[in-house]
Amino acid sequence: MLEIKDLFEHKIVINKSDFIGLLYPIESKEDIDRCLFDAKTKYSKATHYCYAATLGQNRAWATYQDDGEPKGTAGLPILDVIDHHNLTNALLIVIRYFGGIKLGAGGLVRAYSNAASEVLKIAHFYEKKEVYTYTITFPYHLIHQVESLILEKGTILEKTFLDMVSFKCSIHDQELAFLDEIKHLIHIEQGDNQYIYIPIER
Repeated sequence: MLEIKDLFEHKIVINKSDFIGLLYPIESKEDIDRCLFDAKTKYSKATHYCYAATLGQNRAWATYQDDGEPKGTAGLPILDVIDHHNLTNALLIVIRYFGGIKLGAGGLVRAYSNAASEVLKIAHFYEKKEVYTYTITFPYHLIHQVESLILEKGTILEKTFLDMVSFKCSIHDQELAFLDEIKHLIHIEQGDNQYIYIPIER
C-alpha cells in the first residue's frame, strides 16, 4: 500500500462547475472531521464537499460521503480512484461549486472521478516499510568500507566517534550477509525495528 505525507490540491472546471480536489494524509478517523473543517474554511459556501477515505494496511477501513449529490455519484467514484492507486491513510475531498449546468448521474461520476484522478497525478507517494536497526562498531580504518556497504542496503542514522566508530543504521533487509567479509572486525548490536517512508518513483 502507498501513502502520502503532504497535502495536495488541484482544480478542474467541467461545464462551468469548479471541482477542487484536496488530498490529505490522515492517521485516524478523527482526522477526517479536522480536514473537512479545513476544506470548508478554505472554500466556504461551496455546493458540495464529497469525500472518500481509507485507513490501515490493505485498506482495513474505508468510508465515503456524497454530501447531497445523487447516491453513488461522488463518494464512491472518489473511493474507486483511491483504490486504483493502492493508497491508504488518505482522505480525498472533492469540493464542487455548482456552475448552473446539471451533469446527470453519469456526468457526475465522471466529474468526481476526474477531479480525484487529477489531484493524485500531482501527489508524491511513499511506501511505508519496516526496517531493522543496528549499531555497528568498528575501528577507524574501516570507516569508508563500512559506510559504503551500509549505504548500498540502508541508511546511516547516527555516527559516533570515540575509541571506536559506531554507526547506528537502518537496514532495509534483515539479511546482513553483505557484511560477512568484515564481520570478524566489527561488532553488531540489533536495536528496535522502525518504519520508514520510501519515495515511489512514477
